[in-house]
Amino acid sequence: MAPFDAVCFDLDGTLCQNTQDTHAMYEQAFDRAGEPLVGEPAALWAALSGPPDHDDPVGYFAAGFARVAAQHGRPDLDTLAVARALRSVIDDRAVGLRPGATDALDAASAIGPIGVITNGPKARQQTKLDALGIVDRFETAVYAAELARSKPHAEPFEQAVSDLDVAAERTLYVGNSLAYDVAGAQNAGLPVAWLCGDDERGDYDPEYVIDSLAELPAVLRGES
Repeated sequence: MAPFDAVCFDLDGTLCQNTQDTHAMYEQAFDRAGEPLVGEPAALWAALSGPPDHDDPVGYFAAGFARVAAQHGRPDLDTLAVARALRSVIDDRAVGLRPGATDALDAASAIGPIGVITNGPKARQQTKLDALGIVDRFETAVYAAELARSKPHAEPFEQAVSDLDVAAERTLYVGNSLAYDVAGAQNAGLPVAWLCGDDERGDYDPEYVIDSLAELPAVLRGES
């Protein structure tokens, strides 16, 4: 007997990765805003506070740019203009499947229904799923930005298992974020396969740790 009846996946960083040239995107944002270049993408990502604010993405980026501007002595930087320009050059279709994703989806489909749970808004995330060619592979897609609470709250996970009509403890969740995927799934009673990358687990205790999606079929067969 397979150890699970259903599988749910995170999207960004788990099933897919961004393929857009971040340096070109960053420079283009400053060019469109008519501002001299300040810093680099890595500095902005480090300066952003918490997960994206899907209700105010421009404000979210502007706060990050304000921190980068302060680090470079540029209090005059029009952070809102650069933030608007950055959002305008982000291409939600510039995504690709991570290695092993197709085999992982095939293996998950072989044991039961599958779902995707993402914190992003429906319009953006559906665009990604369509670009990846996997939008029809899921029996449910939960866009947590449309709910009262996003990951790591239990609500998105509870919605998914309700949609799939499966028990939480028999639904494996696969995600790459300790703070949002592992914490959220376990809050809702789902076992987790953590796609670890280069991160250390710290105080978190996922049931399974995988280095790549290529290892997921063995987990689903109960061999790991």
